[in-house]
Amino acid sequence: MEHITETPTARGPAERFTGDVYLDVIEIPTDPANLSAALVRFTPRARTNWHSHANGQTLYITDGVGLVGTRDGNVVRVSAGQIVKCPAGEEHWHGATESTFMAHLAMLVGVVGGDGTTWLEPVTDTQYDQALTAQR
Repeated sequence: MEHITETPTARGPAERFTGDVYLDVIEIPTDPANLSAALVRFTPRARTNWHSHANGQTLYITDGVGLVGTRDGNVVRVSAGQIVKCPAGEEHWHGATESTFMAHLAMLVGVVGGDGTTWLEPVTDTQYDQALTAQR
């Protein structure tokens, strides 16, 4: 057994996020399971870039209210206790609403040598605002 009493909080890198995002890494993918897990906290209007995962991703919303959007324009509003499963290869983004914080556990099974995430371009303010409007 390994008892971890503290995980350092890191700022989400600007090349992957818009706005203020904070990460607490829970598990880094290692063989044989390759599990990746992190607690991710978004301030209002903060969000991920577009991205996809080789083996999909599961998000468990722990606090606040947020949005998860896909390239085809599908947007879901999420809140604490809800789960979103993004299938393998689906380009998507997630983040907080304009007036609330949002936190989630991000979990995925990586690939040999990493987490299998492909990071893409930022979600534009126009795309974000359209997602907000679609959910009102």
